Amino acid sequence: MPSYTVTVSTGSQWFAGTDDYIYITLVGTEGCSEKTLLDKALYNDFERGAVDSYAVRVEENLGDILLVKIEKKKYWVHDDWYCKYITVKTPSGDYIEFPCFLWLVGDNEVVLRDGRAFLPQDDKTSLVKRHRQKELEARRKTYRWKEWQPGFPMSIDANRHKDLPRDIQFDSEKGVDFVLNYSKAIENLCVNQFMHMFQSSWSDFGDFERIFVRIQNTISEYVMQHWKEDFMFGYQFLNGCNPVVIQKCTKLPENFPVTDEMVSVSLERDLTLQEEIEAGNVYIADYEVLADIKPNSTDPCTLQYLAAPICLIYKNIENKILPIAIQLGQTPGKNNPIFLPTDSEYDWLLAKIWVRSADFHYHQTITHLLRTHLMTEVFAVAMYRQLPAVHPVYKLLIPHIRFTMAINTKAREQLICECGIFDKANATGGGGHVQMIQKAMKSLTFRSLCFPDMIKSRGVDDQKELPTYFYRDDGYQVWEATKSFVSDVVHIYYTSDETLQEDEEIQAFVKDVCSFGMQDFDHCEFPKFLKSREALIEYLTVIVFTASAQHAALFGHKSYDWCSWIPNAPSTMRRPPPTQKGLANVNLIIESLPDRGRSSWHLGAVWALSQYQEGELYLGMYPDEHFIEKPVKAAMEKFSKQLAEISGSIKLRNDGKKLPYYNMSPDKIPNSVAV
Repeated sequence: MPSYTVTVSTGSQWFAGTDDYIYITLVGTEGCSEKTLLDKALYNDFERGAVDSYAVRVEENLGDILLVKIEKKKYWVHDDWYCKYITVKTPSGDYIEFPCFLWLVGDNEVVLRDGRAFLPQDDKTSLVKRHRQKELEARRKTYRWKEWQPGFPMSIDANRHKDLPRDIQFDSEKGVDFVLNYSKAIENLCVNQFMHMFQSSWSDFGDFERIFVRIQNTISEYVMQHWKEDFMFGYQFLNGCNPVVIQKCTKLPENFPVTDEMVSVSLERDLTLQEEIEAGNVYIADYEVLADIKPNSTDPCTLQYLAAPICLIYKNIENKILPIAIQLGQTPGKNNPIFLPTDSEYDWLLAKIWVRSADFHYHQTITHLLRTHLMTEVFAVAMYRQLPAVHPVYKLLIPHIRFTMAINTKAREQLICECGIFDKANATGGGGHVQMIQKAMKSLTFRSLCFPDMIKSRGVDDQKELPTYFYRDDGYQVWEATKSFVSDVVHIYYTSDETLQEDEEIQAFVKDVCSFGMQDFDHCEFPKFLKSREALIEYLTVIVFTASAQHAALFGHKSYDWCSWIPNAPSTMRRPPPTQKGLANVNLIIESLPDRGRSSWHLGAVWALSQYQEGELYLGMYPDEHFIEKPVKAAMEKFSKQLAEISGSIKLRNDGKKLPYYNMSPDKIPNSVAV
């Protein structure tokens, strides 16, 4: 009797093993095996991390093995099982790999195809075509779209983390419980005593040091020492947490009437302001999106305030980026003065603090939440709905959407929901963050997610003009390396543009993103059909880059460096923006900054959200072998080497710098947003 050797690998994550009965059926071109119980006498099968082998005997040779059917039946109580992969050794000695990477929950079954990737038009037999169709039908019932808030990108239909399909839940929900992690952070930071001291102001700037934690090898202490200085304020527009707002000023906005007389003392080239603008030395940061956003009113004992400032920025003869004028509202007038470096020390400092606070809100809500987390979720839901596991694009994307829907659902459950953690310390809590996203959606286009386009559209693409814009320079390198890798994979499976056009599944995926995920908003300009391989390469590069490099740069693990010194990134302001000059002093600034309680919540937040997850996977790391083909593995190896070279060059550049920039260093870029 012919005998097949079946090797089964159980996952190594918590609770991956099972005591339930596991059955297997082999389906070949010449016939099927009997349903066979995989069980060895006096042996504990399918333990966590185990790799077990079993013999499956058949009457006659089954021909080419097309499918493997795995069934799980209850032994005593239902015991979930995570199957990594199955390998079948045929009687002739050939090995066939069947990647799984799925949870079997309850009395359940899963049918697997071998690990080779196939486009839908490459499937020739009715058996595999039907399998492909059934998988997608089941997925579309499981992964449903839902609008969490009007005007938002669509998300997964789940109110709580535990409502999600088991395959996309975190391995341990406890590890990403925001409430629990905040509590741990607050305990680790020793700020418990301040947690409930709302309405209690600090006594002076030095008093903030009571909750400031110095961490070895970070730049946070440097920020604390230099945060008042104009060079530090300007530098953050290029290489801080939110390096995506600054743009070339080609013409002063009509609602920002800065005159030559106001700024002439700040200009260093004996040129007028207009001449400096024409020479390309003037930049602008405009937080118009914050105009008319309702401030947090969830605590009746503390009034909180927001501003929508405009900041004019100058590149001096030393190529330093310095602020030269700040207006704290969008409507010019007597009660909305333009603050200048020549004003009193505290007038100018308070104006800069208001800009830093606005930048914090923009960063948290738009740059981080909307443009990385929520956008990656759109791609993730569409991928599960339209691409079967055998599709090469599914295999390419799956590592980069890992746990995305889990962390976003958890955030909607605990963080950004009504009465969530976000309401505790943020001036945009209580609904303001929802308004901000609704406004920001009107300028979110597909091209704005393409890194080179986004840089060029802001007029900051010239390295000679801005030689210290490391976010841009490192981002270009990582984008090109990612695009090269994606291109290699695409060209393995798509031999021509016509092949792509005939792929109904990839076209359905792209259409689902636009028509459902982005709700077909007129302004979004997301493609509904991809005509060329070059277009597909760019599209997939956007997804991988947004989920990995862009997220790491905009909310990297080093965000603690920039946000832990409260006056540098206030999460709320407790006094209104000044309407005239000459009134600011230390007391007004301290009373404007977050109180002790909100400062502690803020610090706990940036600490908790800046920690690496256990078992973090970084860009270029693909331990789960969804692809088995040698050409793809060669492309992965090439990608890994390119990334290592980029990391090395960034390390070399950073050596000896007081303000090193490594948020875009590939060895510090997690594969997905779920960090």
